[in-house]
Amino acid sequence: MIDAARKAARGLARDFGEVTELQVSRKGAADFVSNADLKAEQVLFEALTKLRPGYGFLGEERGWIEGTDKTHRWIVDPLDGTTNFLHAIPHFAVNIALEREGQVVAAVTYNPISHDIFWAEKGRGTWLGNEKRLRVAARKHMDEALLATGIPFLGVPGHGQFLKELHQISQRVAGVRRYGAAALDLAWVAAGRFDGFWERGLKPWDTAAGLLMVSEAGGKVTDLNGDPYVPGAGSILAANLELHPQILEKLDAAG
Repeated sequence: MIDAARKAARGLARDFGEVTELQVSRKGAADFVSNADLKAEQVLFEALTKLRPGYGFLGEERGWIEGTDKTHRWIVDPLDGTTNFLHAIPHFAVNIALEREGQVVAAVTYNPISHDIFWAEKGRGTWLGNEKRLRVAARKHMDEALLATGIPFLGVPGHGQFLKELHQISQRVAGVRRYGAAALDLAWVAAGRFDGFWERGLKPWDTAAGLLMVSEAGGKVTDLNGDPYVPGAGSILAANLELHPQILEKLDAAG
């Protein structure tokens, strides 16, 4: 999985060097990034299909492809953080998760620019590269916490609900960040860089890898009803065991 992510990332890194020249043309840049997305997913599809020929494949670009093995599927986002990529902001990732009988058992999230490669296996923990095992942060109080979130953008509903949630959270924490790549937000929760993350309306390929990473790093991941998170659920909250109920309480108060 790591090899496949790095292979797809090589093309993205090359394309990222070109996108700065295309910013002046909105249509041209958008078309360019769409092609970069498609090329990266094709690389991942070919590499992962060769690795496990019978597995199903769920990708952001090509959708669901059923395999002969009904118990396994890949869940892939070739470019999480597309808007960052389009604006030449070096914060985006290749995201791969492997699901077995409905449970995510392996995950990789790779930033081609910083070369941070996060990975996790069920029962083996979460790691940065090959040397550093990751754990969620140990902070226990909201006034010490740095949280991440996603803000609804043009054409996406929920702006009013988000503002209510931000009002409940922002006055009680050390800071709130919106970096524009949910896969990296979740990896950073696992690494203890963020103390928590919440967002609504994410897709399975945005969150499947991060679900395993946070869980294997000792954190808790639910939806905003407090139920165990399933990739593709309508909302997500990830944090350590002490902060999770505190954040959930304040988000619930937003109505």
